[in-house]
Amino acid sequence: MKKSMLDILACPIDKHYPLELFEINIKKYDYNKNNHNNSEIVISEGILFCTKCSRYYPIIEEIPVMLPDELREKQTDIDFLQQWSDKIPEKVIKHGNPWHL
Repeated sequence: MKKSMLDILACPIDKHYPLELFEINIKKYDYNKNNHNNSEIVISEGILFCTKCSRYYPIIEEIPVMLPDELREKQTDIDFLQQWSDKIPEKVIKHGNPWHL
């Protein structure tokens, strides 16, 4: 997910904006456009977190997975939390919705 996308994302449940971003793995791309050097940050793995409803949305292989609860796969979410538990804040690990450790 391009970090610049954060400016347009809102929680699909309660429409809260902005979402909090927790970066786990990032990539930086440098490029030249119109004779100007630019760079772009891409989040490979991370968490988007809604501070209003405490829901988290994993970013997996650069894709933010922002599904309503009934379409989410519990085991996939739990596995993601366990895999990155040392890099995810406690408020997500212990209190995040729809599931936590």
